Amino acid sequence: MPDSALPRLPDAGIDAVIGWFARSARSLPWREDDATPWGILVSEIMLQQTPVVRVLPRWRQWMAQWPTPADLAEAPTAEVLRAWDRLGYPRRALRLQECARAIVREHAGRVPGTQEELRALPGIGEYTAAAVAAFAFGRRAAVADTNIRRVLVRTIAGEQRPAPSYTARERAMTQATLPDETERSVLWNQAVMELGALVCTARSPQCGLCPVRAHCAWDRAGRPEAPADAPRRTQRFEGTDRQMRGRIMAALRSADQVPVPLLLALDPEDPARVRRCLGTLLADGLAMRDGDLVHLPR
Repeated sequence: MPDSALPRLPDAGIDAVIGWFARSARSLPWREDDATPWGILVSEIMLQQTPVVRVLPRWRQWMAQWPTPADLAEAPTAEVLRAWDRLGYPRRALRLQECARAIVREHAGRVPGTQEELRALPGIGEYTAAAVAAFAFGRRAAVADTNIRRVLVRTIAGEQRPAPSYTARERAMTQATLPDETERSVLWNQAVMELGALVCTARSPQCGLCPVRAHCAWDRAGRPEAPADAPRRTQRFEGTDRQMRGRIMAALRSADQVPVPLLLALDPEDPARVRRCLGTLLADGLAMRDGDLVHLPR
């Protein structure tokens, strides 16, 4: 099927979103003219499943401490995990350091600029490769995070939210809507992502403020809710293994080494849960055990 026949947002809608972005974009350090490709890559990793307000201070500290891939590649892993602090999903910190080492080893310390080269780096998937190629190198790339997917599904397909995973239909909409002109495509990616983050949000969309409302199939249809067989996924946190993993990591960040009995005391009513979570941290390489003592990887 030719691109012209694929469902897409009309050019007037694209222009409206780009114009809105010029007036309403947040000032973020990784968007500044002096932002480096490395700084942009770090921001993309940190922003995965983590809101901007939590990422900002950690990103600033990270870039002051490790302004280049070579700096992070040489850092002690325990120091890297302590700097990651409470951003969550700390395996991202390990993958980011592995990525830095690969950049030093394979690209002379410079972040590569093509999606193919970026995808070959540890921990870099389809979305991150496209985002770095577009935002760090000004390349035409189909960027599709959750925010972008939500905007496109609503405006083009008239549905409340995207599928749990990136579908072929969504990929076709993303590709068909991406402007042909390289500079405009980069602006579009930035603008539609910001629109999804600030206006076309998952739970409380501000349709009255939306620049693309006139082109939105979901709004025209009366904003129907998703079918009952596609419930909104919510993640309980309190009492989960993920919460316990975080508590164990917090204890390990606070000391050079922690005795196992002290870790088991984190949940005296269910020490088996602590052992289970500690086992997954050891398996993930986020902790190491020497006898009865546990510590961060050196």
